[in-house]
Amino acid sequence: MTNLSEIKQELKNLADPKRAENSQRFFKTAKGEYGEGDIFLGINLPTQRKVAQKFKNLELEEVKKLLQSKIHEERLVSLLILIQQYEKGDETTKKKLYEFYLTNAKRINNWDLVDVSAPKIVGDYLLTRPKKILYQLAKSDNLWEKRIAIVSTWMLIRNNQLNDTLKIAEILLNDQHDLIHKAVGWMLREVGKRDQILLENFLKKYSKKMPRTMLRYAIEKFDKEKRKFYMQK
Repeated sequence: MTNLSEIKQELKNLADPKRAENSQRFFKTAKGEYGEGDIFLGINLPTQRKVAQKFKNLELEEVKKLLQSKIHEERLVSLLILIQQYEKGDETTKKKLYEFYLTNAKRINNWDLVDVSAPKIVGDYLLTRPKKILYQLAKSDNLWEKRIAIVSTWMLIRNNQLNDTLKIAEILLNDQHDLIHKAVGWMLREVGKRDQILLENFLKKYSKKMPRTMLRYAIEKFDKEKRKFYMQK
């Protein structure tokens, strides 16, 4: 049986101090920033995926301990392991891991952690189920729960379920955080790739109210003239 200390040691052995220093800045870990206090080892995502593959059978209680870590890569590896277990699990296992994910959502506390995991667990689980939880998360006071709400819809979009993204985007329209502006704009852009008319109908109603960053992300795939039209409104 895998010991948690084995994973921690393996990650420690892979640490790159120079990369870690850059990550500390990139992920805004200074006092008062969204990633305040997050600690990086400096390991790239492909390498973390390999570690997660090696320890994919980690017991859920150990996954939880890893997710509680102050070290960013340890939390990310815990989520990568969770994704593997979810994808290979039966319906009972999927339900258990989906509920585990939501219970521990506040520990999924940086944008890359959310983006890697939310669509593949929350989004996938809700494909054939009521989406009420996404609306609850979108109204949370917690930044990461709000990002989980909108980014989870990426899996819905990929399965041509587009309306929930628009409804959740509407809830988050006046959010003050740049990370929500970017995430909502990103998901709107993905909607537009599949149904540009649907996106444009949304923009006709809300483009003047949207934060500029959100709008820029949403119209990124439009032609030059159409982008100019929306940005000048």
